[in-house]
Amino acid sequence: MATFANTTDPTPFAIFDQDGAFITDADNMLTFVKRKLGDDILSVELTNKMVWACFEESALEYSKIINTYQAKSTMGGILGSPTGSLTSGSTNVGPHGNENKYPQQTLEFLKRMAAPFGEAAGVGGNRNIYSGSITLVTGAQDYNLDELLSSSAVTAYGSAWDGSKLEIKEVMHFDPVAAFRFFDSTTAINYLNNEFSFESFTPETVFYVLPIYEDILRGMQLDLSQRVRRSHFSYEVINNKLRIYPEPTRTKTLWIKFMKRADPFDEDVDSATLEGVSNLSNVPFGNIEYNKLNSIARQWIREFTLALSTELLGGVRSKISTIPVPGADLQLDGDALVTRGMDKQDKLKTELTELLESMTYDQIAERDATMAENMFKQLRYVPFPQPIFMG
Repeated sequence: MATFANTTDPTPFAIFDQDGAFITDADNMLTFVKRKLGDDILSVELTNKMVWACFEESALEYSKIINTYQAKSTMGGILGSPTGSLTSGSTNVGPHGNENKYPQQTLEFLKRMAAPFGEAAGVGGNRNIYSGSITLVTGAQDYNLDELLSSSAVTAYGSAWDGSKLEIKEVMHFDPVAAFRFFDSTTAINYLNNEFSFESFTPETVFYVLPIYEDILRGMQLDLSQRVRRSHFSYEVINNKLRIYPEPTRTKTLWIKFMKRADPFDEDVDSATLEGVSNLSNVPFGNIEYNKLNSIARQWIREFTLALSTELLGGVRSKISTIPVPGADLQLDGDALVTRGMDKQDKLKTELTELLESMTYDQIAERDATMAENMFKQLRYVPFPQPIFMG
């Protein structure tokens, strides 16, 4: 009898044809399927390659279901990571067998989700903040920022502004202050905690013990003072056109901090957010190697192979519903076999998916937390010996 090893192109996709464990089980699968379908009593109209095709499909189906739930468990940690690809000469999707690895959890997804909020607060984000200046002209209220900022942005960033829609972050008409003097004679007023004084090397210096929030509030107060007390103008931006209120009465320089309007697919934005895993279709999980599957997985594959073979045999017998024999017609059970095979496949898939649903990482963590809580309740009733103190 022809074996799997000496058969040319035994399976349609040849994904597991070089896997030693798959080769061994393929010949046993042939015997298993035909005996379960009654080949010892009535001939089963399935060729070896038909059974082996069902065997390969079962292994691929199992890989697909497992990888789907693995992706569901880890998607938050792998978004933006390198994607899988078809390797040269192989149909095994996935560069380095990531499907057999337990990925380390990361906070990259949360960081990317939080980046826009940091950007709005001026403490982070993915977009560059540009700076430039324009000169106010006496009697002119309207200024075309596309034209005026294209030259001023050259110095800081090496390229002219491309005319994209602007998002103005700040407009200043005084020299930006690099640092504030927090503890000079004008700002050291109304400290909340000034009862703790310490001797210093110079008699006129007094140190105060202050809470951190005091410094933070004072910094905010000084920043607001710079904006309100030193500002004489207001502005509005419409379609990259800046309008100054009131009308300038003398020539003056405005410093402007600005950035491009948000575009999630802008190439100037952090490239890690654009190239990488974006959804289930490009998760770098390949077909699980058959030789790495345990007994639980292999038994599921055997049963699914039998269910596929049953459906396939039913399809073959449905082509000829009856066979004439002397004195009667032999009625074939093609339709019944198709129904039985499909029902068995649905049952196997449902059982596996329900099991995996309870074993995603979030469910495992929740179950472990419940176990720890119950253990703590039990330990409350465990008597502990009282310690003996000697002194």
